Amino acid sequence: MTSGFKHVVSLFLLLSFAKVGATDDAAARELIVSHSDEIGVLQLYRMKEDGSDRTQLTQSEHGARMPAISPDAKRIVYVEQINYGLVLRLSAIDGKDARSLTETGRNLVPSWLPDSKHVVWMKTKGGKDPSHDSEIHLMNTETGESRRLFTDPEQLQFSNAMPVVSPTGDQIAFVSNRSGHMRIWVSRLDGSEARIVSPPESDIHEELKLPIEQKVPAWSPDGKWIAHWEGVEMVYMSKFTGVENRERDQKIAATFHVWVARADGSNRRKSGRGDDPTWSPDGFVTRAFPDQKRGGPKIMVEMKDEPKELPLVPPRRHFGRFDWIPDP
Repeated sequence: MTSGFKHVVSLFLLLSFAKVGATDDAAARELIVSHSDEIGVLQLYRMKEDGSDRTQLTQSEHGARMPAISPDAKRIVYVEQINYGLVLRLSAIDGKDARSLTETGRNLVPSWLPDSKHVVWMKTKGGKDPSHDSEIHLMNTETGESRRLFTDPEQLQFSNAMPVVSPTGDQIAFVSNRSGHMRIWVSRLDGSEARIVSPPESDIHEELKLPIEQKVPAWSPDGKWIAHWEGVEMVYMSKFTGVENRERDQKIAATFHVWVARADGSNRRKSGRGDDPTWSPDGFVTRAFPDQKRGGPKIMVEMKDEPKELPLVPPRRHFGRFDWIPDP
């Protein structure tokens, strides 16, 4: 799939962006991180942003990834591989009392609504890029009731994927191919008033002659900004095509960047190399990218003066995304 799906290895906000004052001497904040254990299986860990106080939360047989923490900081919803499926699991913030929200299928990229009761996620049929054949669903985690989120026939003829609801709960950002290539869209929660918010300068990479796509939208805590990945998809690399071409692979990897735009589509700017943007509780964006020296991902967070590295993933480990524990 995308750099966001393949172990999700998939930012620099300019000083003109609105942000609240994080400083290097601020108290270390906590996160839930998915990275591989000693035998290579993705597990969830709770830790501080400096990598200290690391506590393993899951003992998954085949892998736990894509953690999303409820806004009230009491529960985690995440993706776990069970048998041949990818199911949504729900647990307490300490990893206890885990149970399945879905039983079968390929369920990915869960995200909470502000009420800390409902979640949205993408159901996909798989393939090299599952986001091209995906639906968005909504579930009440307390009752288990779920339904497809968008219902308009005009919307349902396209793929809709990677949903994330705004902090105010009235808008949803998602990925869709309804304009041809995968783009970041924002709409009302029911799918109405949909619009592209961060159109790229070109639909096709001039040198590679391959489509430019966008994935992994992320709302800023104040609901004013959306960060996302943009580049040429990994499916064109040798690993997926079966045709060895290292030079082309390097050129494709060089297209991976995180961009940030206002939710109304204005002030679009490139933020830096990488993928899988998230936002810290005080409104600074992060990005992850492979680092050969570490043998794994390097994760950077913007600060007031200059970005700093977050040592969340030990060297030579796989990465399955992370989420910040909200401030009380």
